[in-house]
Amino acid sequence: MSPWFRQHRFALGAALSTVRKAPGSFLFNVLVVAVALALPFAGITLLDNVRPMSEQLSVDPEVSLFVKPDATREEAQALGPQLRQIIDDNKASITFIPREQALDDLKARSGLSAALDTLGDNPLPDSYVMKLAGSASAADASRIDAVVEQLHQLPHVDTVQVDSAWVKRLAALLGVLRLVLLLLAVTLGVVVIAVVFNTIRLQVLTQREEIAVSKLLGATDNFIHRPFYYTGALLGLCAGAVALGGVALALQPLNAAIAEFARLYASEFQLAPLSAPEVAGLLAISAGLGLIGAMLSVQRHLARLK
Repeated sequence: MSPWFRQHRFALGAALSTVRKAPGSFLFNVLVVAVALALPFAGITLLDNVRPMSEQLSVDPEVSLFVKPDATREEAQALGPQLRQIIDDNKASITFIPREQALDDLKARSGLSAALDTLGDNPLPDSYVMKLAGSASAADASRIDAVVEQLHQLPHVDTVQVDSAWVKRLAALLGVLRLVLLLLAVTLGVVVIAVVFNTIRLQVLTQREEIAVSKLLGATDNFIHRPFYYTGALLGLCAGAVALGGVALALQPLNAAIAEFARLYASEFQLAPLSAPEVAGLLAISAGLGLIGAMLSVQRHLARLK
């Protein structure tokens, strides 16, 4: 075995020995760090489940144009060629819906035929439904804004509605959630580093006599620092595992509640746990935060002991 591996094995053994000497204190620190990590891990799990749905969500963007009620049928039908010129897409479909057909469809779908008959005159206007080619996802839903703006400028146009605008709102909402999660993760990451920093500081002060004796025997700084580094990394790694386990356990009651809510919308949406690579990445980040806290603490307090 090479000297490098032998030194790191010794440092890891020393770190585990320190944990065995005070398991209660170590477990308490693990719990504190795990609580700090649980919230960003839960947010990452939620966004990981919502992101594929929002990115893969594909709808044919439909634009509904309603003619002013006082416009004649000839004026309404004259808008057809102008709409085709504005859209400038041979694959797009433009359908003219007379007000009589719109009323018949409303009666058939709503089941309020008798109530609508009491209105006398037909309150619905002539309209156009334009289905654009392609899809409007969270990334490209804004491409039809220019078309809608031109449609508003046409004569005898009362209202223009875009049924895919909610996709754009969903993308904006997810962007805000990502930013909030990033700020929260950075803040709690600082908390984790502070907890590990304080934990290692107490260990350095407790073992200062051992450190002084080791230096008298010729131990290098790296030899003395290494066990503390491993202790900090172990603390972060164990806390990350506890936090991920807590988030995974919380998914079961959450999915039970979500299932009842999704059933009302004829959906079967469920929160899935993170994949193995994502779990490994979060554990590596947790261990890295612990290592950073240990390095800062060791370099600061061992310099004072000198």
